[in-house]
Amino acid sequence: MLDSNTYDQLRIGLATADQIREWSFGEVKKPETINYRTLKPERDGLFCEKIFGPTRDWECYCGKYKRVRFKGIVCERCGVEVTRSNVRRQRMGHIELAAPVTHIWYFKGVPSRLGYLLDIAPKDLEKVIYFAAYMITRVDEDARHRDLSSLEAKVGVKRTQLEKRRDADI
Repeated sequence: MLDSNTYDQLRIGLATADQIREWSFGEVKKPETINYRTLKPERDGLFCEKIFGPTRDWECYCGKYKRVRFKGIVCERCGVEVTRSNVRRQRMGHIELAAPVTHIWYFKGVPSRLGYLLDIAPKDLEKVIYFAAYMITRVDEDARHRDLSSLEAKVGVKRTQLEKRRDADI
């Protein structure tokens, strides 16, 4: 147990995606948990032994290595490290998402911590989070000036085409 008298302060912060990948022991790729026939964790699932460690002390998933004498060995067949089962309490996996997401506590809390941080109204922030609106975070001025004239020319051409089509319909 941690002794509260040994600490002067506690700092809590958000972990970056790179930090989470660094802490992770592997990627969870499947939503399955436990095989209902064998009652063993599914490979690459939420309880995967390869990612989180063995469910039994000093034993790999496939059973090739059993006992303490194989301590620290990673099984060639199943990829599970032979160690104590309580490492499952410390190890962490991660899930790669197709798009970035925000945690509901930072968005829906009163006051909205994310809205306060970004100086955006909660209604506008909700539109951005649920992909109903966009938010520009940075503008490359050189590229903007370079492309602005060509974009204006393209818009002019499209406008004349639409005007000709409109006049032809009338």
